[in-house]
Amino acid sequence: MSQIKEKTIGDGIIKRVSGPVVSAAGLDAKMNDMVYVGDEGLMGEVIRIKNDLTTIQVYEETSGVAPGEPVENTGEPLSVDLGPGMLNSIYDGVQRPLDVLEGQLGAFLDRGVDAPGIDLEKKWEFKASVKKGDEVQAGGIIGTVQETESIEHKVMVPPNFEGGKVIRIEKGEYTVVDEICELDSGEKITMRQKWPVRSPRPTKQKHTPTMPLITGQRILDGLFPIAKGGTAAIPGPFGSGKTVTQHQLAKWSDADIIVYVGCGERGNEMTEVIEVFPKLEDPKTGKALMSRTCLIANTSNMPVAARESCVYTGVTIAEYYRDMGYDVAVMADSTSRWAEAMREISSRLEEMPGEEGYPAYLSARLSAFYERAGLYTNLNGTMGSISIVGAVSPPGGISQSLLRKTH
Repeated sequence: MSQIKEKTIGDGIIKRVSGPVVSAAGLDAKMNDMVYVGDEGLMGEVIRIKNDLTTIQVYEETSGVAPGEPVENTGEPLSVDLGPGMLNSIYDGVQRPLDVLEGQLGAFLDRGVDAPGIDLEKKWEFKASVKKGDEVQAGGIIGTVQETESIEHKVMVPPNFEGGKVIRIEKGEYTVVDEICELDSGEKITMRQKWPVRSPRPTKQKHTPTMPLITGQRILDGLFPIAKGGTAAIPGPFGSGKTVTQHQLAKWSDADIIVYVGCGERGNEMTEVIEVFPKLEDPKTGKALMSRTCLIANTSNMPVAARESCVYTGVTIAEYYRDMGYDVAVMADSTSRWAEAMREISSRLEEMPGEEGYPAYLSARLSAFYERAGLYTNLNGTMGSISIVGAVSPPGGISQSLLRKTH
């Protein structure tokens, strides 16, 4: 499969390679720009700029990449494709569709391959909910698409558009890149949006959550309740059942949409999700459970840098469905392995370590991530929520904890 790249605006030369961290000279880039590294065009992101030296974290295995190879800049931050087709899909940490790549490359993926996060050629039946002459604003709903059996996808004006009066809109079958609406401001709207994963999508107002998220597990609902728009942690040593508990929440909770992020999980655990979920029936609708689920699989044998980004990919997809007025539940399994990925990248950058070797900014990153949960009034006036449930493992597992207690 040929690699899909954006137009490049500047290039540099690799000077140093240290695991997933690459240093390049002469690269015309900004912080968080997405770049393609080496002759194979490995995907990476700019994380530090000092004088003429640019530091990049690469989302793929860097063995064989050598100094002197080129680095190309796209000029855009790491972003995800948003639009119909994300549900019932399985992605890696940077939203490459694993099921699509497997069909073209087999079970083992080549380095440097890429594919759009949503199908750019599939046609969807679009039904307009506004007409010519109507005024629409940023975030406004202009029509619907039946994305799966269970979920009606609401097509919205991108939140970074100005909005205006509709001068052209027609129902019919369109791909996600076809223009379906034109405004008098000159803006042309498609069903595809791109959004940088590290930037929260805008809303009108954040509220205090009041409605419970019914998990379907009596022990949790009775003793450890969580609100729609709240956050929760499932702590425990390795093998204690944190992942199984999150599987149960994904299956039985009354959220409209489930985004399951396997962040550094063992491959057999993600295999169970991938094999079991498509066979399960949604107790709310009687349809397939996967028709309201999006899976992000970044297993422990995948590159560590992609693990750092996968939770942002998951919560950005969740925010997109929240903007439609849905209640979304994000299962982050596990946040501890996400923190370990940050620790490894920080050590490669030779930063001053904090407690137990974690970077000093760990608490800020965790806070910023969990802050994206909540109950919101969206730009279009609908109410939507994101509930985040994260698994937390102690460093070294139960044996290390017992050892400390013993001594």
